[in-house]
Amino acid sequence: MWFSNRRHLLPSLSRREERKKKKTMNEPRKNSTRRWVLALASVASFMISLDLQVVATALPTIHRSLGASIEQLEWTVNAYVLSFAVLLMTGTALGDRFGRRRLFVGGLVLFVVASAACALAPTIGWLISARALQGAGAALIFPLALTLVSAAFPPAQRGRALGIFGSISGLALIAGPVVGGAVAQGLAWQWIFWLNVPIGLLVMALVLGNVPESFGGRAALDMGGLLLVTGAALLIVWGLVRSNAAGWDSLEVVATLLAGVVLGVAFVVWELRAHAPMIPMRFFRSRSFSAGNAANFLFMGAVFGTLFFLAQFLQNAQGYGPLAAGLRLLPWTGCLFVIAPIAGSLVDRVGERPLIVSGLLLQAVGLAWIALVARPGLAYAELVVPLLIAGCGAALAWPTTQNVVVSAVAADEIGKASGTFSMLRQLGGAFGVAVLAAVFAGVGGFRTAGAFSHGFTAAMSVAAALSLVGAIAGLLLPSRRDTAVVRTTARPERREQEPRGTPERSPSR
Repeated sequence: MWFSNRRHLLPSLSRREERKKKKTMNEPRKNSTRRWVLALASVASFMISLDLQVVATALPTIHRSLGASIEQLEWTVNAYVLSFAVLLMTGTALGDRFGRRRLFVGGLVLFVVASAACALAPTIGWLISARALQGAGAALIFPLALTLVSAAFPPAQRGRALGIFGSISGLALIAGPVVGGAVAQGLAWQWIFWLNVPIGLLVMALVLGNVPESFGGRAALDMGGLLLVTGAALLIVWGLVRSNAAGWDSLEVVATLLAGVVLGVAFVVWELRAHAPMIPMRFFRSRSFSAGNAANFLFMGAVFGTLFFLAQFLQNAQGYGPLAAGLRLLPWTGCLFVIAPIAGSLVDRVGERPLIVSGLLLQAVGLAWIALVARPGLAYAELVVPLLIAGCGAALAWPTTQNVVVSAVAADEIGKASGTFSMLRQLGGAFGVAVLAAVFAGVGGFRTAGAFSHGFTAAMSVAAALSLVGAIAGLLLPSRRDTAVVRTTARPERREQEPRGTPERSPSR
């Protein structure tokens, strides 16, 4: 009898061993796929992040080559940033519905074609249009790169993988101005865009051969919200950019700014009533979410605006070449690579508020210092200390603002919170460039080194003021103790008060 039962169990045991053997045999293949996903997603993310920064040191060369005005140089940066920002959250939803790998490759195709169009641009208008297409491609690539990495790795390995992904993407902030300067000086400014073509084509081919297709929940697309926020952002930035050329009291500027504000209000009303909103407005009931995003918006406005003007100041007022200017930005950008990881590890010990407030205050001090000493013929040594101070401040605030925002929502809503944060970060950058350029154009210009320095001083004063207001917003964040109480009590209460089946709460819808 025992023998008979044993014989009956043999097929079951054999099948179990066979499944275990297959799993063991498949593990090396899975690990290989994961490595490919991480490597290719990181390279693609580095490429699009680099294009946010690489133009900075090439702007004076583009100004001379295409006869671009300060307003047109603004749009060379902001056309990319705006399309990237407003389409960022749509990229994830499209990938989940139609295939992440398919849309990731589609984003690469669009980015490569747009990069070639940038390199071939005969006029500044052509370049601005191509930069907007580049931003649309980047809006597909970046969120889907993050999603592909998150989906490829199991929870136990995901943190390390995302850390590597973030570090490689972050290197673009350091490398961008240097690469842009080296290419603009050693070759021609067009090559900062031509470099994307072979890299993008190679990544495309490797993705198709080594990355499996995956899908997510078929969430409804909030097209109404997308159109409203796009229109609001475009009109407000357009009004700021045109303010000096057309006049602050001109019908064009007043009507454009007013229309942008109206569309912004309409966006909020739409999101409050939408079944599947792009940005759930109830997020903003959280003090951590609202104050964290406000500090992040102002912080990035100061950072992008400073990057836009500092590289130009070093070339137009100080006489350095593009490469020398890029290298002289390293005390500022290099701090992010060194100090940001330390700041991330300090969050659990001291909380987010002290790091955000102190970081933005340091940035305000460093930028105000630069505004005080800026003049033609300034010795570079006088810039090193304020650059280090501003860089240390930015490094403290950079990772901490994101942490406070995503920690303010439930775990199943982190995706939308992170997307909102990323969109507002890019919009803050566009806003900062537009505001600083408006101030610069009002008091300075490209005529002489003295005129440029005068405008630069005013622009850096505004960047310092944005940082200071960001620090004040950071003071509104709850303390570490209050945050712990909110996370353990307020969130469960909110879950009980809201119906379980509401479309806004269900990520699958």
